[in-house]
Amino acid sequence: MNAPQKPEYLNAPQKPEHLNAPHTNAAWHARRLAATPRGVGVMGDFFIDHAKNAEFWDIEGRRFIDFAGGIAVLNTGHVHPKIQAAIAKQLERFTHSCYQVVPYTEYVALAERINELVPIDGPVKTAFFSTGAEAIENAMKIARSATGRGGVIAFGGAFHGRSMFAVAMTGKVQPYKAGFGPFPPEIYHVPFPCHCASLDETKRAMEQLFKCDIEPSRVAAIVFEPVQGEGGFNPIQPAAVKWLRELCDQHGILLIADEVQTGFARTGKMFAMEHYGVSPDLMTLAKSLAGGTTLSAVCGKAAIMDAPAPGGLGGTYAGNPLAIAASHAVLDVMVEERLPERAQKLGDALVARLSVVQAKSKHISDVRRLGAMVACEFVDTTGAPDADTTKKVQAAALKRGLLLLTCGVYGNVIRFLFPLTIEDAVFAEGLDVIDAAMAEVLA
Repeated sequence: MNAPQKPEYLNAPQKPEHLNAPHTNAAWHARRLAATPRGVGVMGDFFIDHAKNAEFWDIEGRRFIDFAGGIAVLNTGHVHPKIQAAIAKQLERFTHSCYQVVPYTEYVALAERINELVPIDGPVKTAFFSTGAEAIENAMKIARSATGRGGVIAFGGAFHGRSMFAVAMTGKVQPYKAGFGPFPPEIYHVPFPCHCASLDETKRAMEQLFKCDIEPSRVAAIVFEPVQGEGGFNPIQPAAVKWLRELCDQHGILLIADEVQTGFARTGKMFAMEHYGVSPDLMTLAKSLAGGTTLSAVCGKAAIMDAPAPGGLGGTYAGNPLAIAASHAVLDVMVEERLPERAQKLGDALVARLSVVQAKSKHISDVRRLGAMVACEFVDTTGAPDADTTKKVQAAALKRGLLLLTCGVYGNVIRFLFPLTIEDAVFAEGLDVIDAAMAEVLA
């Protein structure tokens, strides 16, 4: 009797062919273009092999200094030994149970730690998720459940994620919203009160919104970034935060601070809201919460957080045990290595260096910062936003082995997101590269 034939998929090679392929950036770049969709935009044409703190090496052995930090994810650097050890220890115990099915003590303990740290008045509760977009979506669910209202107000230039509700709240069309509409209803935008829009402008726009589009009694939440990330590293005006708190209190609206990018020592304090002396109702956290593993959180006043019924919040991977373990280690490192204070020191040094260049060049219109969340904005000879020069500076730095990111509604801002654990010598080397790159482009 003939043995039954194996299914075709079992006849496939057990060792993927790609493991034997030529190990060059060019080869992998070509394969990436063929195998993955163009909608996943990728800045680099090189591939990382290994990393340590603020440095990484590509598959061809080239060294780079990392002033991008995985877009603000690596405040504690690449492969911090304490975080690595925490993940390894958890890996020996279990990797998943789904917290909603079989809970684990580390999740609860981390929630307790976060509750004590965040600048929110009164009893606080925290729920964990996986991504920043997931956190903001759940914050909106909580706000709607707690208020019984549907409206949401966000700001021009905001970035809140790429999922459908989050991208609807995002205040930047290209590339995040183009071609993806229609978007969920009841989401409105007003100008962001920062260096490029006055608080009076924002107040007038809000008044117009309440008169023409939605009455305040139907607004569930106003959500803002204390410092806009993708929008251009724009710190909100302190007076605006106090005004938003008063406006929300007047109309029963919840105030939500999106600290996905600003959190965990980046601004010189553990959370950016600590600079403003105002307590939000809810906060969203992610990025450097867990040292590069996938973890986000929504935290807020306990009565608000308890509004959704059991089962209304959660997710299969929400609060993954490995990420929870990493986050405990991150919080330890933040204290032990005094990273908020170090962020302030590093930000001071970077701004001092950029200010010297700014004084000599009409192409730098602004150097702004909150702690180590630093931006350098470029304009042309007419004073118009200059994305081309910005890209040239970025490319000149990359040619010298320094990774930088751009941002801003017009793409004319370079943002600096080096790990706060960066060694002094590596940081100084990075500053020298910035000087050289700007000297080349702005000469």
